[in-house]
Amino acid sequence: MPSEQPAQRLTDIIENIDRIRSHVQGLTYEGYLGSTLIQDAVERCFARISEAAVKLGDQMDTHHPNIPWADIRSFGNRLRHAYDDIDDRILWSAVQHDLQPLREACEAELTVLARGFSFEEPG
Repeated sequence: MPSEQPAQRLTDIIENIDRIRSHVQGLTYEGYLGSTLIQDAVERCFARISEAAVKLGDQMDTHHPNIPWADIRSFGNRLRHAYDDIDDRILWSAVQHDLQPLREACEAELTVLARGFSFEEPG
């Protein structure tokens, strides 16, 4: 069942993207690997993003099909249950390349919601 607060879930995703960016600002991949504190913080933010996407349900899949929503929703389970199989290079690549399009999709959806459209109605 989709969240009764889609704007809050979208905001949660945006805020956690911004936190990730703040955590890694100025870092190289090697710098990221050199700090378990930053790695843990980034993974926690990804877990929150994943959970917010789960709570949004599958509506975003049709609204923004260019974003791999199913992968985002399942990533939290991978972080929790297959934590020892997370590839740091893939995570770093997601930080570098995938957060901006996700943020833009969430911002676009917030704009639609602010105009008074229902979450279920495509913008």
